[in-house]
Amino acid sequence: MGILIMKLNSINRFCLTLVIFLGLSFSVQAGLPDFTEIVENSKNSVVNISTTTKAPQANSKRSAPMPNFPEGSPLGELFEKFLQPGQGSPPRRDAQSLGSGFIISDDGFILTNHHVVAGADEVIVRLANRDEYVAKIVGSDEASDVAVLKVDATNLEVLKFGDSDDLKVGEWVLAIGSPFGFDHSVTAGIVSAKGRSLPSDNYVPFIQTDVAINPGNSGGPLFNLSGEVIGINSQIYSRTGGFMGLSFAIPIELALNVANQIKETGQVSRGWLGVLIQEVTGELAESFGMSNPHGALVAKVLDSSPAEKAGLQVGDVIVGFNGKKVMRSSNLPPLVGRSTVGENAQVTILRNKKEQEIKVMIDELPTMATQAAYSPKVEDKPQESMALGMSVEALSKDEKSQLKLLAGVRVIDIKQSGAAQDAGIRNGDVITMIDNKAVSSLSDFDAVTKDLAMGKSVALLVQRPSGPVFLAIRPEDS
Repeated sequence: MGILIMKLNSINRFCLTLVIFLGLSFSVQAGLPDFTEIVENSKNSVVNISTTTKAPQANSKRSAPMPNFPEGSPLGELFEKFLQPGQGSPPRRDAQSLGSGFIISDDGFILTNHHVVAGADEVIVRLANRDEYVAKIVGSDEASDVAVLKVDATNLEVLKFGDSDDLKVGEWVLAIGSPFGFDHSVTAGIVSAKGRSLPSDNYVPFIQTDVAINPGNSGGPLFNLSGEVIGINSQIYSRTGGFMGLSFAIPIELALNVANQIKETGQVSRGWLGVLIQEVTGELAESFGMSNPHGALVAKVLDSSPAEKAGLQVGDVIVGFNGKKVMRSSNLPPLVGRSTVGENAQVTILRNKKEQEIKVMIDELPTMATQAAYSPKVEDKPQESMALGMSVEALSKDEKSQLKLLAGVRVIDIKQSGAAQDAGIRNGDVITMIDNKAVSSLSDFDAVTKDLAMGKSVALLVQRPSGPVFLAIRPEDS
């Protein structure tokens, strides 16, 4: 009897464990989102895009003259087949590519990526019901990677649009596209990060996801759980060319703004502030009296730019723009780019350890920002700073003109194991500012460095061939 009771207890424990396990499984399964309704409601609005780019015609003038081979010689046939244009020449191979897109108006306007249709001679749009249209490229913007197409159709189904600003990291999202030509493939994942800046795209705050995106998905929509489009799938980060868990989408507000400008004017204008900026490091934050690193540090103010006219200065830290916080330097370009040209923007800066507001009249981003040419001065013999561990010399008039600098002193010697070496200063760097004080001459350099507090980080602005950069340096007792 005792053995039977033990067996029954074991069975009971097993059943209880199984019930708990199944209960947890059902609970987890019940918590997963159901994407079927989103797919069903949006399938008629997502399109497949195929493009053809014609290969250049072979240049017959470059062909070699036909030698006089004996009649019936096999060399004559070989020469005619492989070296002469026309009959017998290898056929031209037109380049073809695939992508995705989605309908944004019932009269045939379609949104996709610039790189999907760039350079295409023919664009074919295919709907879910297999209807095909030859599309016209209304306009395309390389900077944002957005393009607008138009097909001759009416009463098309249009998707709903959401607000990417409402997205939260960790939220479920869904992509529909044509990876490798497989129409209307559906993949899902979560938002990995927001406001990502990629090296080649300063004006797009990308949405990063782990949704499986592959070649052919480009231009397709990214949905939230409400079935609203909140982005355009645009890029992947991959070492193999395939999906590796890093996908990037263009926020839908930015894409629609670009699309509306293309439809209305045929071109895209962006706001321009006219500053070169860099990240605020921990040491630089300490030198500016900031409790933690944030904002965009102004390393240069371009001549005749909106920033200069408004009174922005080198060394200012931009911490807010039109009510939006600037936590990293990469946050600023998209905010400025989306600003309305000709209107005032409210810029919050930190200057001399105090916050203040400056109004800037936003101008249109020029195709090439004009760099100012500055007039120079005459200088004296080299100057050494033991506290900073370096020696500097004056710039000649011609050097200042060539570097387009108003003033500055050049580093000619760096002491080993000194403050300059620790800060990453290099021989040839041109110092234009120390501790928010302009260094216009050797005498300025001497005066500023003598007043520095030992052991406390200060910001030092240097000019390099790649551009201006702030460094944090900690003066040492000599």
